[in-house]
Amino acid sequence: MASTEDRKRSLDSDVDAVVPDLTAQPRLPPPIKYSSPTAFGISFAARMRFVWTKRFALSLLAGQIISLCITCTNVTTTELQNNRNWALPTTQSVFLYFSLFIIYTPYTMYKYGLKGWGMMVLRDGWKYAFLAACDVEGNFLVVKAYQYTDLLSCMLLDAWAIPVCIFFSWIYFRRKYHWTQLLGVFICISGLGLLVASDRITKKDWEPSNRGKGDAFMIAGATLYGFTNATEELFVRKRPLYEVVGQLGMFGFIICSIQAAGLEHAAMHTASWNGAVVGLILAYTAAMIILYTLAPILYRMASSAYYNLSLLTSDFWGLLFGYSSTTTILVILGLITYFWHDTPEEQGEVAPEAPEYVQKRQGEEGQAENQV
Repeated sequence: MASTEDRKRSLDSDVDAVVPDLTAQPRLPPPIKYSSPTAFGISFAARMRFVWTKRFALSLLAGQIISLCITCTNVTTTELQNNRNWALPTTQSVFLYFSLFIIYTPYTMYKYGLKGWGMMVLRDGWKYAFLAACDVEGNFLVVKAYQYTDLLSCMLLDAWAIPVCIFFSWIYFRRKYHWTQLLGVFICISGLGLLVASDRITKKDWEPSNRGKGDAFMIAGATLYGFTNATEELFVRKRPLYEVVGQLGMFGFIICSIQAAGLEHAAMHTASWNGAVVGLILAYTAAMIILYTLAPILYRMASSAYYNLSLLTSDFWGLLFGYSSTTTILVILGLITYFWHDTPEEQGEVAPEAPEYVQKRQGEEGQAENQV
């Protein structure tokens, strides 16, 4: 009969096992040869095979799924605010955090036991509370920015999250960024600039009501985004995904509920509540659950900086509505360039495990159960 320790500490059969080859050793990139056109072509093809691993392909796929989720949330939020008389940004996030809480926290309780989960909340809960507060306020500030400034300013300033994320990644992991990685970031942002220039020329934007206020909100929100992405990567590289996402959902739900009650209580009574609004909220929440589930997996497979670069294509999935695909190609090229020298395996160590005090308690319970 399996002991409590065997049932609760096995990580190989849960969500932490879905990322392939996390312990794979870094490989040296084959050098590019410039002695002749033939040698250059052969060496370039070898480098492409070096970059295009299964892990990179999965990272690319996960990034684009997340990007599509961002597009879905942008569409639903715009529809709710502009056409459905439902401008409640904090209340909208309450449903997301509550869903994350009821999905992942019970599983954490099962894995750790109620006492183990309680010990984790008492000892490490302050870290997740701070992370959740930054995440909630980042979402709030970005949504508020759209009410004051124009779409093009939001798209450009939102990219500020990339250097912020790189900065905090350097603080946490002491990563040494190769010049090809910085070039990849530049190529991705160039694609965004091309889209903004296209929209400016074709006059697809609107006149902002208060550009300075909206731009300040967007910069503050993007700064919080970059910080939370890098911090969550730090957590998920050391702790199980269900613990991190579950606690983010729990504390996010508490903070969001308090803030919504304080800021949006009156607006809740005047907002429209009908089947169409409920459907849009469900679509938004479903897309965000997928995003918050895949994001930490992508942090492990690649990095939080790569995650932010992947999100740039969310603006380009609008090609279905008339945008040029050139911008999308530029971003994909930038993502490949980002790993041209350093592979995803070299972005940081991945060693998730339950807290030591939880493991100790589970071991004591297992020994007591075996003695009985």
